[in-house]
This record gives sequence, structure tokens and C-alpha cells, in this order.
Amino acid sequence: MSAAQRLQRLLHAARWRSAADALLIGAPWVLLAACLAWRWSGVGTAIAVAVLAAAIVAAIAWRVSLRLDTAWLVRRLNAHRADMDDSADLLFADGAKLGALQSLQRARLQRRIEDGATPDLRPAWSLRRLAWSGSLAVLALLAIGLWPRPNDLPLHERLADAVGLSPAPTQTRLSDAALAIAPPAYTRLPAREQDQLEAKTVQGARLRWRLRFQPQPNSVELVFHDGRRVPLTRAGEDWSASAVLEKSTLYRIVLDAKALPLQPRRLYRVDLAPDRAPQLGVIEPDRGLSLLTPGQRVWPLAFDASDDYGLAANAILRITLAQGSGENITFREQRISLRGNGGATAKRYAHRLDLAALGFAVGDDLIVQLSVDDNRAPQPQTTRSPSLILRWPADLGQEATGLEGLVKTTLPAYFRSQRQIIIDAEALYAQRRKLAAATYEQRSDGIGVDQRILRLRYGQFLGEESEGEPKPPPTNDAEDVAHADGEHDDHAPAAADADAHDDHDHAPAQTPSRFGDAGSLLEEYGHTHDHAEAATLLDPETRKLLKAALDEMWQSELHLRQAHPEQALPYAYRALRYIKQVQQASRIYLARVGPELPPIDETRRMSGEREGLARRADALSATVATDTPLEALWGALETAPGAQGAGIDTAALERWLSEHESRVADPLAFVAAIDALRERPDCVPCRARLRGLLWPLLKRPPAALPRREDGGEEGRRYLDALRRESAP
Repeated sequence: MSAAQRLQRLLHAARWRSAADALLIGAPWVLLAACLAWRWSGVGTAIAVAVLAAAIVAAIAWRVSLRLDTAWLVRRLNAHRADMDDSADLLFADGAKLGALQSLQRARLQRRIEDGATPDLRPAWSLRRLAWSGSLAVLALLAIGLWPRPNDLPLHERLADAVGLSPAPTQTRLSDAALAIAPPAYTRLPAREQDQLEAKTVQGARLRWRLRFQPQPNSVELVFHDGRRVPLTRAGEDWSASAVLEKSTLYRIVLDAKALPLQPRRLYRVDLAPDRAPQLGVIEPDRGLSLLTPGQRVWPLAFDASDDYGLAANAILRITLAQGSGENITFREQRISLRGNGGATAKRYAHRLDLAALGFAVGDDLIVQLSVDDNRAPQPQTTRSPSLILRWPADLGQEATGLEGLVKTTLPAYFRSQRQIIIDAEALYAQRRKLAAATYEQRSDGIGVDQRILRLRYGQFLGEESEGEPKPPPTNDAEDVAHADGEHDDHAPAAADADAHDDHDHAPAQTPSRFGDAGSLLEEYGHTHDHAEAATLLDPETRKLLKAALDEMWQSELHLRQAHPEQALPYAYRALRYIKQVQQASRIYLARVGPELPPIDETRRMSGEREGLARRADALSATVATDTPLEALWGALETAPGAQGAGIDTAALERWLSEHESRVADPLAFVAAIDALRERPDCVPCRARLRGLLWPLLKRPPAALPRREDGGEEGRRYLDALRRESAP
């Protein structure tokens, strides 16, 4: 065997010794972790913990063994073999870089290793560490073995059983328990088994109990807090039963009457998480009512859906087309199956409706609604989205109504003049090189006057007034509308004709004003548009759009008056767009009517007459508080056990709880607290726990009326004089 092979074997042997030493030190702690997991969670958990702990110890041992490298081997050779001449590093050096003497020395060392006996260079066992690790692990195992589990006997009884000195049993104990939980298949949750009789799982899970008693009773059953009973069947030493639970519950293990009392006697709780219905959200469109835009041919739809355990593969899109008006409305409905994109618990549904294929026309409404199912068995849960409407507005000029005194069509015919202003401004800007500067400015100023007239007319719908000197209210005369501001140019007649159909008129005052009469002054000098409530009552969205249109008209007028029609056009176009959006509103209502208060009798003021006034001797009547069982029970729980009036009527509380279960955040906590108090009436902590649960349910007392100060000695004399005066 060559020297290199012998050196490699020495290094491997040393590494194996180091790894084995580390594994032996960590082995007791792997056993300790497995025993702890088995003690509290069962065999399955113990195996998993043991595998994980062993993997961790093995990784640590591997890292420790890698510390033994060639540098360590060189040191060990130089320390244990004198014939190495402290030159063992030459054995691992690159021969091409060595000098003649170094090469000669290296050859000598290789011959010595090949001819000599192989030394044992493995590190020694860590006996002290092994002893400490084993001792501490044994002590921890003893502590775990003596620490009681929930169903174990007390320590002295278990020690007595171990040495064979246990007395005759005086009670039945639960020596072993296991609870297997199988969630519904559609949830795709794994089944599990635990040795705790309390659990948290999902709605519809099947629970299977396996119990063992010492000594064995004749019969066993599970009694739930709602009165349901599930008997257990015996097979050998084990008692077992199964049940499917649909809601959270409390239960107790009850033995037959001839059996020794069960220890411990307690309530066990099973919490079930409900299967929630799918959550459905609308991504597109972003509003419930959409209006068809010019040139629109398709209507894109997008929905997001999610569920806690999974959605069905397809969703149903219901499409309803409403056609006609008045009493001649017809409906046509169809359904489309949509397949979602995404995972099992979250999907997105998208579809584009072809409006022409659906027969969508002017005046129609297209209503869609998406319904999504989850995969709950046997009956899935369904969630429907809000209805989404696409409306193709009818021609507003053809609308009519019989309620002429209550309702008006929105902003009548003079809306068309804004487009005329844009046409005139564009025509003027196109002729800017052919016109003289003075003519160009004059015509631009004239278009600005038209814009001003139109702005003022729109302002009346927001409660604004005309600018300039006070003038009588406008009439339906077209010439009065055109010359409302005392200005006229070539474009005024067009605006006048556009405004000739204004329904927003005011009759002139026909009665002379009277000095001191506020109503006459308002008729002569005021205007009902000065009050926001007296103006035509628009909905907030329409008012916002109309206000934006007025702002754009103001900027358009500004640039037109400055002879810059090209700068006014963007504002004029935006104003036209806002006006068209206002036209899509179908109705606006007249002003609200305020409250009519009774008139004040001025003749009685400062007269001292007291007829018809309430008497000061009338006292405030105390409120009668309804005494519910909660207040009475809460007061009784404050009394110490055994004292007078310390009896607790738990039956009344149970009746109240069954009738008002929705008011209680955790009804099972109430049931457990009532049961604990019924089992131990003298338990002070049980009383405090139930009292704390009752406190949030008590009716809040009404606010106390503060006592008014009597004003001191002078005030009391004054009040006494009033009482004597009012006395019969």
C-alpha cells in the first residue's frame, strides 16, 4: 500500500471516530425529545420528532468530523512519530514546487510510512462529555415520566401502582384516550389522531372517540350540552363511538349509575370552524351602473372569487336584456358558463359581451350577475355578485311626463349652444391669417360674450345670479334672453334661439313693497336663486359635473375675450363633455319644502302672563328599569357563597341564553361557566368567572341628570316667591 493511501485511511478513521463521538453525545437527547413528544402528542408525533432530532444530531456530527483535515493530520504525525523529523507537511506538498533536498526528504518519509507500522491517530473518546450527556438525559426522562398528563392519576397513586401497594380503587379513572378527527373530503385536510379529548377542526368533521377505563364500567356515553347523547360500544378493553358535528359543542363522559365516580369529571370542548361561503368581488366595471360610450361594441367583465376550501370549476353568468319603456318592457334572459383562471381556492372570471350579438339597442338596459359555487358536499354554497347594469340612454328630447308641476327634464334645449361656440371659435382661428387684427379681436370678443351668456344661464341651476346691475327675472322671450347682459353681437341671436325653451322663469313682482316686510324686499330686490335650497335640487353628482362645466366655460371666456380662441378651445371641449354627462341624468326635482313653524304671538312677550305654562312644582319622574335575569344573577354572584341571598338560579340564565344566543360572543364559555358553578356552588373563582362573562351583557344605565344649582340664598328666595305665586 502506498504512503498516500495509508495517510488517506488514517484521516478517514479519525473522522469516523470524531463523528461517532458526537453521535453518542447527542443520542440521549434524541431519545428525550421522542419521549416528550410521545408523552404529550402520541406515537406519530414521537416518530416525527425522533427523525428530525436524529437528522439534526447527524448534521452536527458531520460538521464536527470535517474539522479533521490534512493540517490536523500533519500535526498528529509530527507529534506521534519522531521519524517524521517534523517534516510531515512535505507529504502533502506539490512535488513540482519542491527543491532537491525537500524532494529527497519527502521520499525518505514516504518509505518510512510504507515500511513502518500504521499508527493509531484517531482522537480519544470524550468520556466525560458522554457521562454528562447521559446523566442529564436520564434525569430529564425521569422528570417527564413523573410529570402527570391530563388523564393520569396523582403521583403518589402512580408510585404505589409501580411498587404494587395500590389500595382498592375508589373511583373510575380514564387510563387512555384517543380522538381521531377526519375532516370532510372536499376540504382536502389530512386526518389526524390525538390523545387530547378537546379539539379544533372544521364543520362537518367526523370524530371518533376511543376510551379506556380502570376499572371497567358497564356502560359509557357522551352527553353534549344541548342534551344529545352518544353511547359508546365496548370492544375488548376499549370503548368507542363516532359522530359528525356541525357546530361547536361541549360534552362530558358519563358512566352508568353502578360504576365508581369518574375522575376527572369535566367538560370537553370541540370548536368547529364554519365553512364560509365564497367571496366574490367585481373588478370590471368599477361601478354598478355604466352608460354606453360612443363607439362601444363590447362590454368587458372581470370578477375575483375566493373560498377557504375550493371553488367549483365553472361559474354561471346570468345576462338579462330589458327592452322597451313604460308598461311595454320585455325581458330576455340567458346564462353563460365561465371557466375561471387560477388555483383551487382563488379564481378570476373574465368575459367580453358582444353588444350587437345580444341585440342591445337605444333605450335598453343590459343586466349581468355572476354566481359562484364552492365544492362543499353534499350541498354547495352559492354567492352572487351585485347586479351590473349597462344602459344605452334614450333620446332625452323625447322624454315626457305628466307631473309637470313636480318634475322637469334635465337642462333643456339650450345645451346645444356650447357646440356652436366651439364651431365659431374653430372657424375664427382658421381665418386668423385673412382677417385684420382689430376684426379678429372683435369677433373673438363676441364669441366670448356668447360664452358668458351661456355660463350665466347654466349658473341659474346652481343658485347663481346674473352679473351686472339688478334686472328683473328673465322671461321666455327669446330677445330678452339674448340681450340679458346688455351686450349684442353677430352670435347673440343663435344663443337666443338656443335658449328660447328655458323653463326656468320667474314672474315679476306684482305687489308694491311694504316698509319692514322682508318678503316684499325679497320679491323686489332678491332672487330665490340666492338660497341653495330654493334652487333646482340636483343630485350631488350632477351638481358636481355642472360646476365643473361652469369652471371650464369661465376659462374659455377668459381666453376668448383676450383674442386667443386656440387657447379657449380645450376648455370649451371639456365644458361640452361635462354638459353631455349632465344630459344623461333623467330627472331633477324641485326644491324641498322646509318645516312650517307656528307663528309666535308677539302680544304675549314681556307681558308676565303665565297661563298655559308648565308648573314648576312638577317633578321629574324616575325611570323604571326592567329587571332582567342578568341583573339579578349578576348581583347574586357578588354575594359570598353560603350567605343570605347567595343562591344562583342557573336555569333562568340558561333559558335566557337559549333565547338570546346571538348576543353572546362565546355561548360555550357561558355553558362551561354555568356547569362549573353548578358542580361546585361554593367555588369563588367560578362565581367571578361567570360574573365577568355577564358584565358585557348588562344594560348600560341611563345617563344621570345633574342637579341644577339653586343660585344661593337669593336664588332660593326668588324660587320660593315663584312657588307661592303659582300656588292656588
